[in-house]
Amino acid sequence: MNSDHAPPRPADIAAPAFTPVPLARTRHDGWTVPRQSAFLRALCVTGSVSSAARMVGMSRKAAYALRARAGAESFAAAWNRALGEGRERAFDWLMERALNGVTTITLRTGGALDIGHGPDRRLVASPMRSALPGGKPTQGDLR
Repeated sequence: MNSDHAPPRPADIAAPAFTPVPLARTRHDGWTVPRQSAFLRALCVTGSVSSAARMVGMSRKAAYALRARAGAESFAAAWNRALGEGRERAFDWLMERALNGVTTITLRTGGALDIGHGPDRRLVASPMRSALPGGKPTQGDLR
């Protein structure tokens, strides 16, 4: 995949403006102000609370606990903006892969390589799996 089409890294994104959540005490492994900002940047990229929390070394549960604290209103509003932006970014990236295709390299028996390019069938079929009863498409659904 071309690097122009790769999703951005959290370090390349500016965190939404927010007032940090006030903390009773500061811990090096807790929700420091830089960690809160890094979490929001990661959320802007991934659109996933679990992934963003993992990226900053915290748990999803800890992130929601921080959001629920007194004085976290600005952080919660920035969280909502970042989550929406991240989900849009992830959707756009996935749609590009699904529609414009991906390059696949398959190693065949005897060392032969098969190189192909086309839509990412996994991504194309993904919405169908969730829409069908039982969640799994039949072979005919993928053609």
